[in-house]
Amino acid sequence: MYKRIVLSIVIIFSVCLLSAQTYEIQYTSSYNGKVISDQPTTIAWISEKDNFILNSTIKEQKSSFPFEITKVEKPSNTVLSYAFLKPDEIISSSDSESVGKQNFELTNETKKILGYTCKKAVTKVNSNTIEVWYTNDLKLQGGPSVLGQNLGLVLEVERNKNSLITASSIKKVKNTGIENIIKGSVQSVDPLSYKDLLWKSRFTTLKVFDNEIINFSDASKSDNQVKRYANGTIILKKIKFPAITEGENIFVELKQQSNGDAYDRTGTVFFIPQDKEKSFFDGLEKGAKTLPVFENGNGKQYYGIAATENYAPAMEMMRFFTAFGIQKFNHIQLKDKNWQTISPFRQDITELKPSLSNKELWIGTFIGNYDKGGHKVSLEITIHKSDQAIHKNNVSIPLFNTLNIMEMAGQDYSTMFNQDKGLLVDFTLDKDLKNAQLRYTTTGHGGWENGDEFVPKTNSIFVDGKSVFSFVPWRTDCGSYRLYNPASGNFQDGLSSSDLSRSNWCPGTVTNPNFIPLGDLKAGKHTVQIKIPQGPTEGTSFSSWNVSGILLGTQ
Repeated sequence: MYKRIVLSIVIIFSVCLLSAQTYEIQYTSSYNGKVISDQPTTIAWISEKDNFILNSTIKEQKSSFPFEITKVEKPSNTVLSYAFLKPDEIISSSDSESVGKQNFELTNETKKILGYTCKKAVTKVNSNTIEVWYTNDLKLQGGPSVLGQNLGLVLEVERNKNSLITASSIKKVKNTGIENIIKGSVQSVDPLSYKDLLWKSRFTTLKVFDNEIINFSDASKSDNQVKRYANGTIILKKIKFPAITEGENIFVELKQQSNGDAYDRTGTVFFIPQDKEKSFFDGLEKGAKTLPVFENGNGKQYYGIAATENYAPAMEMMRFFTAFGIQKFNHIQLKDKNWQTISPFRQDITELKPSLSNKELWIGTFIGNYDKGGHKVSLEITIHKSDQAIHKNNVSIPLFNTLNIMEMAGQDYSTMFNQDKGLLVDFTLDKDLKNAQLRYTTTGHGGWENGDEFVPKTNSIFVDGKSVFSFVPWRTDCGSYRLYNPASGNFQDGLSSSDLSRSNWCPGTVTNPNFIPLGDLKAGKHTVQIKIPQGPTEGTSFSSWNVSGILLGTQ
């Protein structure tokens, strides 16, 4: 009797040891048959109680933030996701349904992986074909992701016949050390908040404006956070940029709604370089006429638009155009028209990095309007780590910006193209500039039948007197944005005003810059000239062209 009791205890103890046994499976990733060597190895710790999915750098506690660990609790198949946002900030979320909802087509195909017989199952995830190879030889369930947890031990996953993750080793481990990684306070959040917080932790966000009003009113005044100029049509805030490395991308994003103005208006997001004796900020503070003047013989004076030896114009980040009355005028009802509630404008501005990195700058937004309600905007700039390096320039030099940002403070419209001379700017390079480019943004204005807004016109760019680029800036896709324009007028021909093609802009859209290659430029003096056959004035109606130019390159 005593021997049977001892034997039973031994058996129970052995079963407990067996159930507590953990296997470590390491997986190697490859793409189109080539191993991805710069990617950490995926690791799965699998036992009868639970599974953990992580990577080798997390195991060694050398991973940079943010990073994730996935835990699958058994037998409920509850997935616990842990996101390590900062050294002292961990969030988690629970999902008890996703594993059970997975549907697979089981096949009779088999193959050997690490000596184990594996079967193939196929599923679809977001239009991707996923082939899962799993084995039941080890009586384990788990794998390199939550996909296929109930099939068996997943040893290989192939996506779309080109992306592969394959088990490279299987071994027993006594102690995973997971308690040394998941430790401290963990904040539990809902799945949607988890995804949002994790996503936003992957990049740096510089918040500039939050639901600020841009309007036309004597009552618009500056406060401790935001400066307002030109009767409230310009808002400005000083922002400190971190050091931005070569492997990072920069995006500017503005969200806009009507707060009373029903019209499509010219808008711009800009910053003010202050590395010269005089800057655009001086014009805002002291008046536009305190800035350097440009004249071309047409009898008008244009202040603050062109670079001089001692002055740098405002550098344009993004040109945008407000929609006709979005949100404020959404009460206008039309059959089968469900109006959008916000205009999102987002643009890659990585090429401006040399002028932003590790600097404290005035960031501004202008919307030309004459309405007391005006517009409501939110603006942020995000900095992202990336493997893509499209723009490798280490120099960005502002040359011209004819957009009359201080329109409501006396800055004239850019009508200088009614003369053959057009816009002519002198600049001096202190060093040779390799792979030079002109970041050129252009839009034509004059909103009547014969105005340049609706008449295609050739833009010609000359450097040192030689033609380098010529094109007709024109947008034919404006009808795509009808649902952003509730207050747009409708015509007898069945078109809406917002449908009409325009000189490089549409109501509710961003205007993309052109990157014009200039080759290598030697140190010394140079000129850049813009010529546009601007249309004639008709009565009180006139045409104008807003052009901005920034010289890019490597020194």
